Amino acid sequence: MNTKYIFVSGGVISGIGKGVATSSIGLLLKSRGFKVTIIKADPYLNIDAGTLNPIEHGEVFILEDGMECDQDLGNYERFLEQNLNSTNYMTTGQIFKSIIDRERALGYEGKTVEFFQHPPEEIIKRIKNCAKVNRAEIVLFEVGGTVGEYQNLLFLEANRLLKLKHPNDVLHIHVTYLPVPSSLGEMKSKPAQMSIQQLASSGVIADFVLARSLEAVDEKRKEKIAITCGLRIEDIISAPDVENIYQVPLNYENQQLSDKILKKLKMKP
Repeated sequence: MNTKYIFVSGGVISGIGKGVATSSIGLLLKSRGFKVTIIKADPYLNIDAGTLNPIEHGEVFILEDGMECDQDLGNYERFLEQNLNSTNYMTTGQIFKSIIDRERALGYEGKTVEFFQHPPEEIIKRIKNCAKVNRAEIVLFEVGGTVGEYQNLLFLEANRLLKLKHPNDVLHIHVTYLPVPSSLGEMKSKPAQMSIQQLASSGVIADFVLARSLEAVDEKRKEKIAITCGLRIEDIISAPDVENIYQVPLNYENQQLSDKILKKLKMKP
């Protein structure tokens, strides 16, 4: 079986729950019988989270092999019920350091090292190595940050190139946000539409949209997003606020998300 890759990005605002969404999807796919692993990609130039100011970034999660990383890895481990390792975490700093170290050692044999060529290649190499080390049939890849920031463009470019090479093995799930302005009392879908279109402008087309909001997203707004962004209405998944994170995968499965993902990947549970 070819390894399958699912990229997860976020739009509109930070802190909308990409990590929990990714963990939940991983849990659902594992429950369907597949070996799953998850990677978190942080777009900062630090090598790891150990030197980050905890007041700015939050506490550090330590993996079994000592890697100091983002707390999202803690959610991954909790939902998957398996220990992760340093292959499950990468930063832009790690990517650049590997490339520069290789260039200094003549690893590129005198070729010009290009900004938009070699970093995405390094990212894809690390993704495939993670799949190999963890013997995973499905790799979920959470792109840190928010679509529209130049910091995470290299990860989206890796997504685009991997999709180009393996069109039947790569999906993209976009987590976006529909605000309810207090002065209006009405849910607005325009910010979500713009973030999906921003993602498309980087060469990545969303296969599914997780529509985060205070309350469940109705059919009217799903239809508006589908029409403006070229999606099927059934591929827009309502993701309202819940009392605790363990209700998130239940909400997704009530909308048959795992069935829809497996169908697009041409996999049978």
